[in-house]
Amino acid sequence: MENENQLTPEQKWEQATLANNFIFYKVMRHHQDACKQLLEMLLGIKLGSITMNTEETIALDFDSKGIRLDVFVKDTNRMFDVELQVANTKELPERARYYQSVMDVDSLQAGQKYRELRESHVIFICLDDIFNNGLPVNTFENICMEDNKTKLGDRAYKHFFFAPMCAKMIKDVETKAFFEFLISNKASTGYTDELKIYVADAKQSTENKRQFMEWERQRAYDLEAGYEKGQQQKAIEDAENLLREGDNPEKVSRCIGLPLNQILELQKKIMVKA
Repeated sequence: MENENQLTPEQKWEQATLANNFIFYKVMRHHQDACKQLLEMLLGIKLGSITMNTEETIALDFDSKGIRLDVFVKDTNRMFDVELQVANTKELPERARYYQSVMDVDSLQAGQKYRELRESHVIFICLDDIFNNGLPVNTFENICMEDNKTKLGDRAYKHFFFAPMCAKMIKDVETKAFFEFLISNKASTGYTDELKIYVADAKQSTENKRQFMEWERQRAYDLEAGYEKGQQQKAIEDAENLLREGDNPEKVSRCIGLPLNQILELQKKIMVKA
């Protein structure tokens, strides 16, 4: 199989399945019954009437801290944020914390009391086991560290489902089939048959394809910008280390490749701190 980073956006679109977070978002966002059934299976609950965002926005500004490519659902007393996470970005716990805070701000209107906050669930469906504890599902709520049993009772929950392990270890047939479909793209139940049709429909849309191409281009740009920023920061740190060891600015400038005036500014800062 080709490395995804070596594929063009067009190739990625052609190969995309439900395991692509853009396609996952489109399917769940536009098929409310499928999303509702997924929530019921994952959390073992029954939902009545649910509502979803009525206006869809694919944010392309990756510097802004908005929630992108997630599915935000409400019922009478609860709210759910669902996202497929393909890669381990090493920051999912922090993202879950941030997402929950955004949900709370959205839920509580001016003048309402804090007890009117809805029960909230942040759900990550992951392809990698980020906790390495051998559990297919990890659910978190705030609990007292001193006695390890007293719950805070803030009704805020975070759920992490690890697809490969869920496909092997979960006993419920429909839920197991969902994770198997996510991994293999092979449908084996009525629900996964429907999902396969929804994926195909999503990929027939020229507007979806256009959004996907823009999103991929922006991701590539941001990754490149992030790499360049990291290289620049490393060069500055290396220059500072050489200056602290007593190398003259001209030599540091030649070795590191930074302008002499920038090296002189770094030298001033180092002397002030000293």
